[in-house]
Amino acid sequence: MVSESRPTDEPALRLPGLTPTAPYTSRLSARSALYTELRLLLDARDHALSSGEYRSLVVEENCLARGSVSARKKLWKELRGRYRLDAADPLFAAFWREWRQSEAEPERDMTAYVLFALNDRLVTDLGTEWLFPLLRRAPAEVRVGDVRAYLGRVRQHPEVARWSEETTLAVAQKYCASIRDFGMARGTIRKVSVRPALYGSPVRLLVRALRMVGTSPLALVQAPIFRLLGVDTTEVVDALGELNRTGALLFRMQGDVVELDLPEAA
Repeated sequence: MVSESRPTDEPALRLPGLTPTAPYTSRLSARSALYTELRLLLDARDHALSSGEYRSLVVEENCLARGSVSARKKLWKELRGRYRLDAADPLFAAFWREWRQSEAEPERDMTAYVLFALNDRLVTDLGTEWLFPLLRRAPAEVRVGDVRAYLGRVRQHPEVARWSEETTLAVAQKYCASIRDFGMARGTIRKVSVRPALYGSPVRLLVRALRMVGTSPLALVQAPIFRLLGVDTTEVVDALGELNRTGALLFRMQGDVVELDLPEAA
């Protein structure tokens, strides 16, 4: 174990999901999360690869079975934009560590969902503000129209106002399909939310990401980003305590003093 109870002095990393001013992108208007493709790309490898090596697998070796070079190049661009596929990227490296340590399929699904959200401010806000209450009262209906309405109310992201109606609808549809792919909802025509279980890997990935952006230990245990996993800000301490009990991490808090140790890389 290596103690990580204090942020390091290294420069903070900019992560869209943890940067409130990061702009919303409309990348979901074209494709959903592409989680199936991500799994196919990662599952056959025993270590993380460089961006160039992943690109070669998709474009040159056609490991995802696309019929043309142009389709492979487009798929690679979309996968890279969603998941930061590069062993040299600190967030992807942290994700790979937790992906490999996940012991159950739902745990892997949620870990990938965390990476997806941390790299997209729109997905983060939808997850922590719109989806969170649906997770809490699961099974609750997940409606595309409600996602569109949420986007229509957003004021701090004026870029949404420049989207066409078709783009906004497509983003809402692909978002709902994506959360189903990650196990946060189930159903096809009619989708309902699924309350996620508490797993070590997605929580540890969030902890690692918060440290990357320089979050103090006390602010970390109150961070709203845990709402992505259905954990409210008032419940983070209890959740970390439960994971401490199961051995997923080491956590202790006395007053304002927080001790939080994460496992070394496997």
